[in-house]
Amino acid sequence: MAAKDLYEKDFYKILGVNKGDSAEVIKRRYRVLARQLHPDKNKGDKKLEDQFKAVSEAYDILSDEKKRAEYDEARSLFERGGFRAPQGGAHGGQNFSGDFSDLFGGGSSQDIFANLFGGRRGPRKGQDLQTESTISFRESIFGTTLDLRLSTDGGAPQNITARVPAGVNDGAKIRLRGKGAPGEAGSGDLFIHLHVKPHPIFSRKGENLTITLPVTFAEAALGADIKVPTLTNEEVTVRLSAGTPNGRVLRVKGRGVPKANTTGDLLVSIEVQVPRRVDSRAKKALEDFAAATVEEDVRADFKAKAKS
Repeated sequence: MAAKDLYEKDFYKILGVNKGDSAEVIKRRYRVLARQLHPDKNKGDKKLEDQFKAVSEAYDILSDEKKRAEYDEARSLFERGGFRAPQGGAHGGQNFSGDFSDLFGGGSSQDIFANLFGGRRGPRKGQDLQTESTISFRESIFGTTLDLRLSTDGGAPQNITARVPAGVNDGAKIRLRGKGAPGEAGSGDLFIHLHVKPHPIFSRKGENLTITLPVTFAEAALGADIKVPTLTNEEVTVRLSAGTPNGRVLRVKGRGVPKANTTGDLLVSIEVQVPRRVDSRAKKALEDFAAATVEEDVRADFKAKAKS
């Protein structure tokens, strides 16, 4: 496109907005026109297709704060007769009168619009789009497939299938190439922002899964073999040695987050449950237990640290 065409075009008029309108007003107006003129809705209508291209070109300039300011300045100079484009040059090119090196960063007058429009003359790729999706904790660990129904400005709704790989974290993004807004040089990309719902008992720590396992006082004191659930709905057995303290962490190999070549572990934190109600028989047994236990000050280390 010739430079003359660019500075003589009234992009505000093309979009149907005023020069003083805000960026938000311009954006809303563009979306309305894009829906009305989009080629998907007007297939075979060359006139509307050309209007869509003109609206897209105008929005490209006016939606960019820097480009808009430079365009306004160039238009102002043109309207005041500050420069013109004589016809019939020696090589049929565009020649400009006047010095605009200060305005356009020291470039020659023939580089004005190359600077203003970034040297871009060819067809443009469609805009990238973003959407969100929420998946379960289990799906984030083992992967899943999303079936989405999305529509772009001016376009018809379309069904999109996206594969979520195993082991994704909350906040991860998936990129689908060519699934964004359509453009003359092809469609943009679609980015899916993932949210992971928390699980009632499982959590994640890097490549490991974590779980808090409640055990009775007797199981912790005497030792026991306890079945523990896993995220695959199987159960594994962990062995508590006699005298297992509250807060001890047991590791179950290979029951964590699967990756390409490895799988993390399941970390089981022991939580000793103190009985809330003790009947007379249990109370007598506890009293006998206390009497039979070797006397030791379990808070000796605690008191020493308090004095440091």
